Amino acid sequence: MFDLPVVTPDDRKAYTRFRKALIRQGFSMLQFSVYARFCRSEERSSVIGQRIRKMLPPDGEVRLMAVTDHQFGKMEVYYGKKRRATEKPPDQLSFF
Repeated sequence: MFDLPVVTPDDRKAYTRFRKALIRQGFSMLQFSVYARFCRSEERSSVIGQRIRKMLPPDGEVRLMAVTDHQFGKMEVYYGKKRRATEKPPDQLSFF
């Protein structure tokens, strides 16, 4: 999850670079500024976390969080007031 400034042209470039780097690493957007990637193990999740730390933008806030498949499956998803089915969780999911 991230909240990056987009006030100046340099801010917007850093935002775009970071977002595209996440996508190149196999992340998918769940919501604006919330991206997720499936990791089969804690070790793999750790490696991905190290990669993200190396590409952090100079300003803003980035949060890394790991969520198990069971926790992901308990998520409630709403579009307006209508509830939708949660995506089928993989074996394990890591949020970054």
